[in-house]
Amino acid sequence: MYKLLAVIIVFIQINIGFSQTQYTHDVYFNTDEYKVPKTEENRLLLFISKLQDIEIDSIAIYGFCDDVGADTYNMKLSQQRADAIKTIFSNNEISESLISNVDGKGEILLKIVNEKNILKLRGLNRKVEIIVTEKQPEQIVEEVVEVPTVVKKKTIPEQIKGKLNVGDKIIFKNILFKTGYSTVTKDSKKILEHIAKALVEREDIYFTIQGHVCCTKFSRDAIDKKTKQRNLSVARAKYVHDYFVKKGVDKKRMRYLGMRRKFPLGGDPKYDRRVEILITYVGENESK
Repeated sequence: MYKLLAVIIVFIQINIGFSQTQYTHDVYFNTDEYKVPKTEENRLLLFISKLQDIEIDSIAIYGFCDDVGADTYNMKLSQQRADAIKTIFSNNEISESLISNVDGKGEILLKIVNEKNILKLRGLNRKVEIIVTEKQPEQIVEEVVEVPTVVKKKTIPEQIKGKLNVGDKIIFKNILFKTGYSTVTKDSKKILEHIAKALVEREDIYFTIQGHVCCTKFSRDAIDKKTKQRNLSVARAKYVHDYFVKKGVDKKRMRYLGMRRKFPLGGDPKYDRRVEILITYVGENESK
């Protein structure tokens, strides 16, 4: 592979001191419970969906109780409430690396909130506060430097058209999924169309479409926000399978499989919301 010397522009990002934008949300609980009520869970999922287009710097989760009960009991219950919210974030593909605090704060005293109805006040104090901080804006500075460049890597359609062997895996790195959903972003769909065209032309290969998710605990699957089922990796693989069928790829040549979160790539979590294909058969003409 030949190396060429090229002059390129390097963009350096510098923090410029703007105040960071914060998004807040409260989740309310029933007396003596840390299970999130269904209505509150739906409100939280709506809040999470609105974070999709935000570059998150950190997430802080603080649990609270009302003033009834012993201090030790309230500390434990408030921590359980905070942990329950963290689990929902994880199940919906929000990386735990973004969560800076998950703390139980114990009870909130009645005098903190200006409300005369004590029962209502206690209900407002049985809660978890969520604070999402957006990354600080950065100034981009240009700097011209000379660096060696290398020949560009093959695109996915080029890989499909090249020599393939059984066991080869092609990762769809530029096919990005919406957080918590099996549908791809608008730009990704254009790329997926080119991949489908290459697969239609490459009739001699059979393959398995493998779907993946990010950020869940213990290699579990994530929850599909559309269906509320914990099978998001399967849904993503099926979405791509059905798209390929629609574009003319013979369904006999492929199958789909959900891989849950068994094989994270590391780095930015968005790249774990992915699909890839595993070559399972190559026709005789290609193997010669």
